[in-house]
Amino acid sequence: MNRPLEGLLILEFCQFLAGPSAGLKLADLGARVIKIERPKTGDACRSLSIKNLFVDEDSLLFHTINRNKESYTADLKNPEDLERLKKLISKADVMTHNFRPGVMEKIGLDYENVQKINPKIVYGMVTGYGSEGPWKNKPGQDLLVQSVSGLTFLSGVDVDGPVPFGLSVSDIMCGNHLAQGIMAALIKRAKTNKSVLIEVSLLESILDVQFEVLTTYLNDGGKLPDRSGAKGSAHAYLSAPYGMYETNDGYIAMAMGNLPNICTIINCDITDLYVEAGSAFENRDKLIIRLAETFKKEDTKHWVNLLEGHGIWCAEVLNYQTATATNTYKSLQIEQELDLDEGKKIKTTVSPIRLDNEKLFASKAAPKLGFDTAEINREFELN
Repeated sequence: MNRPLEGLLILEFCQFLAGPSAGLKLADLGARVIKIERPKTGDACRSLSIKNLFVDEDSLLFHTINRNKESYTADLKNPEDLERLKKLISKADVMTHNFRPGVMEKIGLDYENVQKINPKIVYGMVTGYGSEGPWKNKPGQDLLVQSVSGLTFLSGVDVDGPVPFGLSVSDIMCGNHLAQGIMAALIKRAKTNKSVLIEVSLLESILDVQFEVLTTYLNDGGKLPDRSGAKGSAHAYLSAPYGMYETNDGYIAMAMGNLPNICTIINCDITDLYVEAGSAFENRDKLIIRLAETFKKEDTKHWVNLLEGHGIWCAEVLNYQTATATNTYKSLQIEQELDLDEGKKIKTTVSPIRLDNEKLFASKAAPKLGFDTAEINREFELN
């Protein structure tokens, strides 16, 4: 299958997660992505592990984010290496970096100077808090960005204090926005034949993720999110029954729905708490507690079958073991294997995008540090 970005050359001066995750998505769509890494140590993510898991001397995390790429080592402070990189940049379509503001200016690879090297370059920048302003030099780390964005006061209950999201959600969403911006820029370049600058930041991306609730806050007199005092509530701005409830043998998730109708189906009396539609939020905590008492009486499958039979939106709450064992998970072809040296393989996820009914499988594992340097020097005549 011909992929839409085939023939596109992307130079990735990025490390950790946000920038490289954008490169991953573009590589899955057919682009050729060359990681520009420092000699000896490379992308810092090579040594940043989750659960101390390493594969072939690099972290499993690095393999997760950098499959289907090439690795080129260069010392940006070395004049000869820098000249070779400038030659490579002159032949590239896209260049991305996540250095702190001022770093690329010092070595002459900022947007203004790169335009002189390649007037048609699409130039993508990732920062933590923007390239200007009082926080521009602060470290753009996911937990810190979550902490200053308000996100940590959306999860948990009212007595929990701040609760961080259990994923690097700022990084992941920023990578999505960078990939989105790059593809839009490529369309613009095709129309204008000129270079385009894309700027994204972790803080702006995580604020954008919260656009629904931030809009509510901005138009609701500045009232803070009202997290429920009842265990299982899943949204600070939504009323009962929205949330998760313990059953006799597990948990059930309830989406929004007609509360009186749901309570009739499960035989839960709420007449003292539900007077009119507004009661579902005004008495949210008491209603959630009342529903929780009822759901504990039967097994999860009993409730799911009963409620789905009446057209109510609900689901069993699964963990990784049970979720990955479902026929739906298997039929979606979410997993793929990457080929390593000596016949070794690792399992990971695949791009969620289908093109012409085909999944975008890519079995090439992340590159070893500098593995492609000599070949790239020869191919592009950089020496």
